Amino acid sequence: MKSGFTAIIGRPNVGKSTLLNCILGQKIVITTDKAQTTRKRIKGIYTTEKGQIVFVDTPGVHKPLNKLGEFLLDEARIAIPDADVILFLVDGSEQAGKGDRWIAENLLETEVPIIIVMNKVDKLKKPEKVEENLLSYKTLFNKNLPVVRVSAKTGRNIDTLISEIYKKLPQGELLYPEDVVTEETMRSVTEEIVREKILLNTSDEIPHSVAVKVEQYQEEEDIDRIIAVIYCETKSQKGILIGKNGSMLKKIGTEARLELEKIVDKKVFLGLEVKVEKDWRKKENSLKNFGYEQEK
Repeated sequence: MKSGFTAIIGRPNVGKSTLLNCILGQKIVITTDKAQTTRKRIKGIYTTEKGQIVFVDTPGVHKPLNKLGEFLLDEARIAIPDADVILFLVDGSEQAGKGDRWIAENLLETEVPIIIVMNKVDKLKKPEKVEENLLSYKTLFNKNLPVVRVSAKTGRNIDTLISEIYKKLPQGELLYPEDVVTEETMRSVTEEIVREKILLNTSDEIPHSVAVKVEQYQEEEDIDRIIAVIYCETKSQKGILIGKNGSMLKKIGTEARLELEKIVDKKVFLGLEVKVEKDWRKKENSLKNFGYEQEK
């Protein structure tokens, strides 16, 4: 039996979280088309008769512009030395860019086995274009790395990818009980789902400026009662999040509540409030308060 950790590393929006949800066959990580959707390392646990792969989804790697950005980069950086395998996930529909080169040179000069995973190749109609793009990623490294072409959206070649990972994992017993798929708490899941609904429903100014904190989570037999606060950086952002006559906040709350009810399989009461925390992304105390602090 084999078991170990597999870190998923790549630029923003290459499909890391979509890939993990696809592998697990259920949604454990929020996904949108906006950068910085994933802000923390999230573990997804995949167990078969061959063993167990503990996937570690990481934030998209980009140049940090504030303390939150530094935290996101550190989340990706920290995952690498602890991994038994690294998936370097790239957008196979385009050639390697500066961001991919930066990751290869600054994060992936490691002895940990790396698999280049080309996502979104189904977007390309010409096989020669796929090969051209593939070469641009392979030449980022001075060693010959295995490549797997996948579609995180359709599930194409996921079985091949899993087989390649198992080949590189060490022998070992299960690290988690076989029925566990994530170690995230429902508080954390709630915060992420509310944030996802904000990202999906608001314009570009809002998503990066928002943090969500569950202040109260009370489980009862037939209902979960949750109180959460949405923090933003300006009064104008607060106005957008609340919307005319509270319409936006109601929409965000309703969409989040319906998804949470599917997860816990019972009724959910979700109370949302919006508060302004000026420049929270630049303040260490605020980051710590919102859970964006590196584990010791």
